[in-house]
Amino acid sequence: MEYSTGSGSGDVSVHQDNKDTKEKGNIITDVEQKDTYSIDIETNIETENQSAEANTGSQSKWRDFVDSFKPMPEIEVDPNWTEEQKIAYRTSKAPLKKELKGRHLTFLAIGGAIGTGLFIGSGKALRTGGAAGLVIGWGIMGTMIYSMVMALGELAVVFPVSGSFNTYATRFIDESFGFATNMNYMLQNLVVLPLEIVGASLTVNYWGTARKYNDGFVALFWVVIVIINFFGVRGYAEAEFVFSVIKVITVVGFIILGIVLICGGGPVGGYIGGHYWHDPGAFVGETIGQQFKGVCSVFVTAAFSFSGSELIGLASAESAEPRKSVPAAAKQVFWRITLFYLISLTLIGCLIPYTDHRLIGSSSDDATASPFVIAIVSHGIKGLPSVVNVVILIAVLSVGNSAIYMCSRTLTSLSQQGSLPKIFGYIDRKGRPLFGIIFVSLFGLIAFVADSDQEGAVFNWLMALSGLSSLFTWGGICISHIQFRRALYAQGRNTDELSFSSPLGIYGSIWGFFIIFLVFIAQFYVAVAPINAKPNASDFFQAYLSFPIVMAFYIGHKIWKKNWKIYKDPKTLDIDTGRRESDLELLKQELAEERAILAAKPWYKRVYHFWC
Repeated sequence: MEYSTGSGSGDVSVHQDNKDTKEKGNIITDVEQKDTYSIDIETNIETENQSAEANTGSQSKWRDFVDSFKPMPEIEVDPNWTEEQKIAYRTSKAPLKKELKGRHLTFLAIGGAIGTGLFIGSGKALRTGGAAGLVIGWGIMGTMIYSMVMALGELAVVFPVSGSFNTYATRFIDESFGFATNMNYMLQNLVVLPLEIVGASLTVNYWGTARKYNDGFVALFWVVIVIINFFGVRGYAEAEFVFSVIKVITVVGFIILGIVLICGGGPVGGYIGGHYWHDPGAFVGETIGQQFKGVCSVFVTAAFSFSGSELIGLASAESAEPRKSVPAAAKQVFWRITLFYLISLTLIGCLIPYTDHRLIGSSSDDATASPFVIAIVSHGIKGLPSVVNVVILIAVLSVGNSAIYMCSRTLTSLSQQGSLPKIFGYIDRKGRPLFGIIFVSLFGLIAFVADSDQEGAVFNWLMALSGLSSLFTWGGICISHIQFRRALYAQGRNTDELSFSSPLGIYGSIWGFFIIFLVFIAQFYVAVAPINAKPNASDFFQAYLSFPIVMAFYIGHKIWKKNWKIYKDPKTLDIDTGRRESDLELLKQELAEERAILAAKPWYKRVYHFWC
């Protein structure tokens, strides 16, 4: 096998000295050896499944159901491999069911992250940042999210492994950094489940439901979410597909309605235009300093509203065709940011002044504080506010549903990396990370504190433990992509061997990491000097507690492993283990043919392929 590099003047075959040839031969032999192990394991699994089907043919459906909880055969690894190679191989061959279709990933990308951050959190951002601050904050954060998702899409196509970005940080940056960020990400999703279940029960109060029924709704929502996830990845994907369709239709409908209302087509109010951008103004505050602090607060809110954008990376390991579905899903993020966030939030800034007292809600799930609801009510439209509240309820349940999915897969990945007990790596014959799902579901029972007087304090501090989790995760993805590209070039290879490469390249990841760094600074600024409040320890630690938590995990792991390297040398990084396609020469040939076919198509089809 020969690796070849492309340049502006044509292809240059790599023919170096015997030492280079020997090194490449060792790489190829290593890959072939791993493929042999892969074939043996997959053959064993297939044989056992066929045997199980034959034996259960005459048995009852109950026995079939019970047998589905039995474990998959353990993944065997060559004892001569390094620990890093073993981890990469285990995560690449995890027996998760590859049942996600292209439509599932597409709607996960488009609607997966649309939740209370957009429907309710945008109201808080409008109150503290103003109409212009709303657009600036979400616009800049949108460029970061797009850069990050493109980088993640490239890595997820090459390495559609269990845990996805949870393993990339460990593999390409540093084991301690990966451990710290992954534990924080796991804590975030662990806390999100009970928080969103409680949020769903509070959302029902919009219709005047008595508080005494809160625990009943908590039990109902908990059962629904857990049952969905016990149907495996297909059950989760179908539920999220329906949830996402509903959310997308709602936002598109609001955009159409918003344009009509601004033009004066509503029952009351008349023509509005850009009136509220002038009175009370585009920014909150009388001085430049106050206005700047307001925009900083919007950055933080916008960042958290994009939480879940990394979901397509986790889902790649359970996708039937990651080479086709993951790039298509990653490209949809651009349209979600542009259409569903920027356009809808621009309309919100035109429909509601930041001085509206209703923007101050009693909780993060208070539908009466949703600018979408306020805009509809203010213009005399009846009935629709209840519809929007139903969608908010669905969005809350969707986040809780995703929390079990993401946390259980994270637990499995951490187990395969040796960071958690092996029991969390248990995957049954239906491809479900069984003990991960059970553990997260049981933790969700904390939601029953909803009837307690201390419910608010409990969840505020639980969320504080992992409040910056998404920022650490996104930063890890950007750095992992930079390291991967550096490793390619350092080892004499290039992007010709990639099925999908980020259109923004390494510079997109640098930009994404830079914006994340600025958001950390903005969050610290707002935590030290909160808006409309005096500096106090409680607000600071609720906003920034997760930073010292991550540092404690990082330093603790360094001491435990006695590994004091900050990052890995790109020249020695393993960029072959875990690839779905191990024959790079055949892959390059197929990609060259696909690119030639695309180049021959009309320009409008090439443009469509680039963006969609």
